[in-house]
Amino acid sequence: MRNFPSILSKKLKKRKQEGALRSLPVSSNLVDFSSNDYLGFATNETLYANTFQLLLNKGVSHNGATGSRLISGNHNLYLDLETDLALFFKSDSALVFNSGYDANLGFFSAIPQRGDIILFDALIHASIRDGILLSNAKSYKFNHNSIVDLEEKINQATQKDFNGEIYIVTESIFSMDGDSPDIDTLIKFSKKNGFHLIIDEAHAVGIFGAQGEGLVQQNKAYKDVFARIVTFGKAFGSHGAAVLGSEHLKEYLVNFSRSFIYTTALPPHTVATITAAVKFVTNEDGEKARKDLIEKIELFNKKVKDLKLQDLFIPSNSAIQSCLIPGNGKVKKVAEKLQEKGFNVKAILAPTVQEGQERLRFCIHSHNSKEEIGLVLQILASFIK
Repeated sequence: MRNFPSILSKKLKKRKQEGALRSLPVSSNLVDFSSNDYLGFATNETLYANTFQLLLNKGVSHNGATGSRLISGNHNLYLDLETDLALFFKSDSALVFNSGYDANLGFFSAIPQRGDIILFDALIHASIRDGILLSNAKSYKFNHNSIVDLEEKINQATQKDFNGEIYIVTESIFSMDGDSPDIDTLIKFSKKNGFHLIIDEAHAVGIFGAQGEGLVQQNKAYKDVFARIVTFGKAFGSHGAAVLGSEHLKEYLVNFSRSFIYTTALPPHTVATITAAVKFVTNEDGEKARKDLIEKIELFNKKVKDLKLQDLFIPSNSAIQSCLIPGNGKVKKVAEKLQEKGFNVKAILAPTVQEGQERLRFCIHSHNSKEEIGLVLQILASFIK
């Protein structure tokens, strides 16, 4: 293309050759095994009506926020939502960001300081990695879910005269593997050594916990975690995210987190949708959706074993189930065959995952039927055996 930098053209060409070129998909009517709408909240008509009613009750008719939260965008719905979130998640405070990416970028670029050390799980989300890259702290990767390697990396990274802070970062449900760390052991290790533990709960909130509060609360560990990052674009069916922690943490982020300070606030409708979703997840409909989802996950795992596919799947008790099919070309072909049969299952390619770890990523939902789960796995088995 005329005037397009040659180095960029070469990078696009290389990605095409690797079979990893991304493009924007067109929405389809295929059976959903790919979205993050685990509980069906994004299309729930009752939740939609509750959001509209909340806006009416509050007398809100604005389409946009009109500015950043520090200028003109801090409408009353924000204040109500953050109060609700702090109560729901048993946190001293909650600060809402525009997305999970913004929250992780803003948190990790602002909190760890020069002279501090960040230890992050090898499979941590890209948004956390990007935030860490913007930090002045040194960072080190430890082997996935390995406390032993984490301790070794800390010992290697700290010298006798080290007097900075140490931050440990993990996820409660990993977005590509669907597995979990040993949260209790991480808590004990961090408390014993005075380290700051940060847990991203993007794929756990709404699903785990007594009312969908996430795995940290399910493990009764909310008082022992320095910060939690929760998102609302997955099980809650909306958009945005929040950082949960102390009042001091919130005050610091409001003053120093650039992705919070220098962006237009979320529109009132989105904030109202999050508020309605947090209430909805605790009622009878939300409880039923969570129960249905857990049953569907258990059924999926049972069918995998029945079809003798367990050696291909990463062990997981979450809504994320990954079938390893190495090679971008091979896994794309299997995904295309499943889509031709009416099932929207996505191939996850390198470089999103490590080369040789390409996979089909099945996202299970409360609204997936038993028949759909059984059939998609039967078709998968016929393609790869």
